[in-house]
Amino acid sequence: MIDFTPVVDKQLKMLEYCQNFTRGQVRESLNESVDNLLSFLEGANDADVVFLPYDSEADDPYAADDQKNVGWSVAHIILHATASTEEYASVGSVLGRGIEFEGRLRYEPDWQTVTTVAELKQRLEESRKMRLAYFDALPDTPNEDVYRKIGERYIEQFGQTSWKVSYLLGLMHEVGHYEQIKEAKRQAQEARQSA
Repeated sequence: MIDFTPVVDKQLKMLEYCQNFTRGQVRESLNESVDNLLSFLEGANDADVVFLPYDSEADDPYAADDQKNVGWSVAHIILHATASTEEYASVGSVLGRGIEFEGRLRYEPDWQTVTTVAELKQRLEESRKMRLAYFDALPDTPNEDVYRKIGERYIEQFGQTSWKVSYLLGLMHEVGHYEQIKEAKRQAQEARQSA
């Protein structure tokens, strides 16, 4: 799995950092992340994946008022993370074909409708299929000089977004949720054992 520390620590912008990775490595990382997310479900039951953990940093400005400061369940985190990776993959596919893009290509399923481990596994395999399909839609030689049209603040933080940067930003976001998933699962299993 790609180590995003140099970008997270602001040592490098993603456009510079992504030059270290081949097309094949990026594709393999898309697969590896799904495998990692699936591994986080091992040993979890249906109650574990819908358990709402305590999270002192919970702050969701897009949630309903009574949900703004509620921790996210494993299901919620996985649905959010995969939606972002798929969005970045779809944008990367467009940029790699030499098409300028501005806007969002995002769909996130309602986390309250996914209530079982089996449904999460299905969602993860569906995400794998989608992210790899977007990747496989790239031309043999993707365009390196077309960037996503996005706000200056975003560019200051991450730099210009080429096709490869787009895929890696989606993965970096997803990897950034790994510890949150593990902690939500830990709290859920601890609560189950205490009951």
